[in-house]
Amino acid sequence: MIDALRVILAHTLAGALALPAAALAQEASQALGERLRGRVQQRASAPAATPLPAGRHALTVRHDGLARQVIVHVPAGLDPGRGAPLVLAFHGGGGHAEYMADDERYGLTTTADREGFVVVFPNGYSRWPRGRLATWNAGSCCGDARERGVDDVGFVRAVIDEVATRVPIDRARIFATGMSNGGMLVHRLACEMADVVRAVAAVAGTDGTTDCRPARPVSVLHIHARDDTHVLFDGGAGPDAFRDPGKVTDFVSVPQTMQRWVQRNRCDATPQRTLEVAGAYCDTWRGCAGGVSVQLCVTDTGGHSWPGASTVRRGKAPASQALSANDVMSEFFRRSAAR
Repeated sequence: MIDALRVILAHTLAGALALPAAALAQEASQALGERLRGRVQQRASAPAATPLPAGRHALTVRHDGLARQVIVHVPAGLDPGRGAPLVLAFHGGGGHAEYMADDERYGLTTTADREGFVVVFPNGYSRWPRGRLATWNAGSCCGDARERGVDDVGFVRAVIDEVATRVPIDRARIFATGMSNGGMLVHRLACEMADVVRAVAAVAGTDGTTDCRPARPVSVLHIHARDDTHVLFDGGAGPDAFRDPGKVTDFVSVPQTMQRWVQRNRCDATPQRTLEVAGAYCDTWRGCAGGVSVQLCVTDTGGHSWPGASTVRRGKAPASQALSANDVMSEFFRRSAAR
């Protein structure tokens, strides 16, 4: 009898102890649900990003603890019911977004107006308040961005997402171009953002990636001058590269860069000469996986500059006028979008 009473008492005490715990769990669950509903309602009531009209706009994009400036140029006459192509344009090492957006030096806003694409000029990593002397982490190069391991790939994804909240973008027609260190970055984007970027066009900046495994084949255009004195055509850093050799690297040659992409995209081994004019030529590798293409355009002169540009840095050789980087790039992007 005593043992039976002990068992009943034990069960009664256990139940009494369990009730507060169950009640607390229920209250915690209800509180969590209310917090989640509050967050959803807060997001739903948050004002939508202001759409960007035609013209030039400055945005701030925050990623990985950094607030970085981005210039967006929206051409006039975009069809609001149809997403526009997006071209990301990356400045060279030691430059900044405003420099790349200078139409006299690069002509990309004029090209955007003519071709009907939105062009975005992100700013690289800089220690300075105005974003000057910025660099990109393109793998083996360059400067503080490389030394600090800046997540430029993640930043580019954040830029695309931010711009897409302001302008109707066709996600199937996102492209990237860049000069020098910016060109090196677009090679990296082709390696790590092939799920997003359909084609890239690098000017005077070879492949500096250390590990390249594209999620899918991607079209690659590379433009380079034979007499480039910064990123040497046959490999290495030239006498006009950064004065501090620790800021650069032993650049991969143009032929090796092209061979890497021919192998990655499983193209035919032998290219076809697709353009030959006085002072320049283009070779194209066809038969690549996924219908992509790999193309190299070479100018005899122009040094470390943007072919077709009307203005270059003071003291530098004039840009080659044998071909226009913007025209070649635009045609390459159109063909890539059509596949």
